[in-house]
Amino acid sequence: MRHTATALLSSAIALVSISGDVAAQGSAPARFAVPAVPTNAQWFKGNTHTHTTNSDGDTPPEAVARWYKSHGYRFLVLSDHNVFTNPATLASLMDSTFLLVPGEEVTTSFQSASVHVNALEISRLIPAPKGGSLVETVQNTIDAIRAEGAVPHINHPNFRWSLDTAVLWRVKNDRLLEIHNGHPTVHNEGGGETPGMEDAWDALLTRGKRLYGIAVDDAHHFQGEFAPERANPGRGWVVVQATTLNGRALVEALDAGRFYASSGPVLEAITITESQLSIRITRQGDFKYTTEFVGANGRVLAVNKSLTPQYTLQGDEMYVRARVIDSAGRVAWVQPVFTTRYVERQP
Repeated sequence: MRHTATALLSSAIALVSISGDVAAQGSAPARFAVPAVPTNAQWFKGNTHTHTTNSDGDTPPEAVARWYKSHGYRFLVLSDHNVFTNPATLASLMDSTFLLVPGEEVTTSFQSASVHVNALEISRLIPAPKGGSLVETVQNTIDAIRAEGAVPHINHPNFRWSLDTAVLWRVKNDRLLEIHNGHPTVHNEGGGETPGMEDAWDALLTRGKRLYGIAVDDAHHFQGEFAPERANPGRGWVVVQATTLNGRALVEALDAGRFYASSGPVLEAITITESQLSIRITRQGDFKYTTEFVGANGRVLAVNKSLTPQYTLQGDEMYVRARVIDSAGRVAWVQPVFTTRYVERQP
């Protein structure tokens, strides 16, 4: 069973009370702040975190890119550790159906904690920063990425139990957080006193930090057996709503939350009005689906078992996001839609 965000904030991460943070802005009923989406926007499936023999993967960049292209991905970020792989060296693979977005997994540490932050749409190698504390190390990494005009996403916080929710709360100018990572050693579900990544996400959202949840495969193993204990491709991805298959357009859409993340389910449409969040699910084979609409404190607001789930605001919500679960246990995560009662806060 998932913890509530309030419990996480009061006990697991020892932050101050959030009672003031969840207070409504005035007494008017909540309305969704409807995101602006261009009328000609399309959906593009991609992966923002994978590895090659340029760092600790088992397969050269060209073969890795070919795997994703042949499996229907529209874009890919080759994110080797502290290595910039220039997509120009793989230009023969790119066409109107497939794009390589330049990236890097900026990899550093503080004491025993691992700090890994992906940089999306870079033009050169970003040297890995250091800091005088764990928070400063993460912040310096985010700042170095932003300084290059690139977009950061914080990777697998529970890897080696490195980045707890208290640390994530104090970091500024970040919008993207891995909530699902397909590598078998990253502890997506948490354990012991440490919350899973969805619980941590809701804790941060509820306190007032606007974040969007990324799913990736963090693939290292393309050779040999595909097995649960190996870091194989195809376990997590994003589907981005953008006007064109262009690196800048894609990463700006990610940074603005115009995407959903998935480990399996495919969504045909996500529609938002001032009062309603509606989803259309693409049925695959004979799979069945359960959609949970989730609000502040990680509370499940409603459950729907149709292919066209929808949630109508009741008037006091801060945000609503959705979790679509298929009958194999795979999940698609619809990004939080914030309401007029949401108060964004800084540490």
